[in-house]
Amino acid sequence: MKTENMTSTSGNKVANQFIIYGNNSDVYFQSYKSIIVKMNDDEVQLDQKYWNYSNTTGKYRNIFLNENITETRKKIKSGEYKLTDLNGGI
Repeated sequence: MKTENMTSTSGNKVANQFIIYGNNSDVYFQSYKSIIVKMNDDEVQLDQKYWNYSNTTGKYRNIFLNENITETRKKIKSGEYKLTDLNGGI
């Protein structure tokens, strides 16, 4: 696995916002200590509790997914994105 800080629009590393590359095709977005998104070739999963936890989480989730909150909500509603527990009940 490999972890890297997300970068701001000015190219600086952003504290507490991470992209994690798994051993297979899994890629995760982590905000602070919570996994927000799990993505692979087959599907996108959002943590049911934390996916829209704060403005900061939302800002970097949008950057990670390359879309805005309206698009994300539409994809959740259509079933394209799955809401699930990515943090084991923390």
